[in-house]
Amino acid sequence: MLDAVVVGAGPNGLTAAVELARRGLSVAVFEARDTVGGGARTEELTLPGFRHDPCSAAHPLGINSPAFRDMPLDRYGLEWLHAELPMAHPFPDGSAAVLSRSVAETAASFGPHDAGTYRRLVAPLLPKWDTLVRDFMALPLTTLPRDPLTLARFGLAGLPPSTWLMRRFRDDRARALFSGLVAHAIAPLGGLGTGAVGLVFALAGHARGWPVARGGSQSISDALTAYLKDLGGAVHTNYEIKRLDDLPPARAYIFDTSPTALARIAGLGSYYERFRYGASVFKLDYALDGPVPWTAKEARSAGTVQVGPGSRDIAAALRAASREGRAPDKPFLITVQPSVMDPSRAPAGKHVFWAYGHVPSGWDGDLTDAVERQLERFAPGFRDRVLARATAGPPELAARNANYVGGDIACGAVSGLQLLLRPKLSLSPYTTPHPAVFICSSASPPGPGVHGMSGHNAAKAVWRRIRAS
Repeated sequence: MLDAVVVGAGPNGLTAAVELARRGLSVAVFEARDTVGGGARTEELTLPGFRHDPCSAAHPLGINSPAFRDMPLDRYGLEWLHAELPMAHPFPDGSAAVLSRSVAETAASFGPHDAGTYRRLVAPLLPKWDTLVRDFMALPLTTLPRDPLTLARFGLAGLPPSTWLMRRFRDDRARALFSGLVAHAIAPLGGLGTGAVGLVFALAGHARGWPVARGGSQSISDALTAYLKDLGGAVHTNYEIKRLDDLPPARAYIFDTSPTALARIAGLGSYYERFRYGASVFKLDYALDGPVPWTAKEARSAGTVQVGPGSRDIAAALRAASREGRAPDKPFLITVQPSVMDPSRAPAGKHVFWAYGHVPSGWDGDLTDAVERQLERFAPGFRDRVLARATAGPPELAARNANYVGGDIACGAVSGLQLLLRPKLSLSPYTTPHPAVFICSSASPPGPGVHGMSGHNAAKAVWRRIRAS
């Protein structure tokens, strides 16, 4: 009998398996697809030689993850590559606000009225970042904070809606950039705790940047898999699980799946019926004949570029997708240009680039023209550089990754109490009514992102259960 079986070889499932194998337990991972990776994969989606990340591409939470930083993943080929700027937010006049590694440079890009406000907001938290990130990504309600005063200061700023926090800024340059940071959670800006989302992305960028993995996001998953195998763990691909009886006997079963899939496979009935899935995205991967011709020079040297003229435009786009059930006419775009940092992603002189805009769950329309109109506003001539494009709306995203129910790449709405308490209101969010079944996906705390911390935390819960038995 195995000690633990993990269902799903995404970053969280692989991290859970590694953590248990490091404790000397026998572990096997079962993945339905033919490759490991989940939301951290790399494929040739457009043309030969152009390597795209179908989902996550820039990894501010990955490089800052306490779980990943405690593993020797560099020995297994993981290398982080950085652009000159982690992120840029261009404006119609050709200027841009930036998220730089330097707090001062970032503040200066907002203009004189808001520079001091921004410095006062983030500068006191940044020296305590490593302790802070461990505190808010730790096993919920079971670990005492290492620095309760800093955590409380962060909470006072972050727990209210981001719209409250942004009232501190006088000009829209700062509000627009911060709105874009919050929008990575794919939720309306006025929700509880959304200020914390923006602060986390800003602090992560200042602390260690927003890098890509050399060769693609698949490198993260491959490094975790290689490390797991060196620890004695096994990984089985092309192995779809429909019920617990499809798995070998084990003391614990850990699911890197949606709550819906877990309930179906483990026979938990309506246990997760109140779990809410959120809005989706429409994603385009491009093979380009050259770099994106951004008007703003800062955007040309940034790894991630946010495309939205102002905070009101961003709020309207999110509201349309999340609350009004329609695709926005002028979508807010999150874009990543990996080949700016990693030329190996494309043939010499060519580039890969992706962009997504927010759309309602399950939406089956085509946002390509609206996305490219937005890009042309800030990068005139963009369409002339397109060699090929691959599109993926909610149905395609859900087909590629079963965790993306309705195309929700966050594996659950990141809004309301579900931002903080997921997948259920519980003191032990990784456990289920079945004593041997656990959940470790992004549907569990601390939530979405390629950071492995949901798997890390779930592994601790599993270890405690096995040790007590």
